[in-house]
Amino acid sequence: MSQKTLPTDVPVEEFLATLDARRSAEGAELVALFSAATGAEPVMWGPSMIGFGQYAYRYASGHEGIWPRAAFSPRKAKLSLYGLQTHPDAGPLLDRLGTHTRAVDCVYVTRLSAIDLDVLRELVALSWQVTAADAV
Repeated sequence: MSQKTLPTDVPVEEFLATLDARRSAEGAELVALFSAATGAEPVMWGPSMIGFGQYAYRYASGHEGIWPRAAFSPRKAKLSLYGLQTHPDAGPLLDRLGTHTRAVDCVYVTRLSAIDLDVLRELVALSWQVTAADAV
């Protein structure tokens, strides 16, 4: 089985321009926040994910691949924020984030105005730290 979501050459600005006005603006705001928190440039992963840096992973099953160290996707219904739950100190910060829902590796936000961006910045920085040892 090959990995489906990989970095592409599509410019992030080009992707953001295809979104509705609100999601495009929120996407640009998240690009600035993630870039500041990580020091990395944004890269499109697959058709709709914007990632920063990358790390190598390998599961006990032997499945391995690369994944962004920090990422988000400005989807139509909700903003999907990836990797924010991986650091041991993430729980208390997520409790202070604002209105969101959680899944296994995602935090879903309906709009940026509903969350504390300073807390988000801290969560992104922690996510970045967790993957440092496996960065490629």
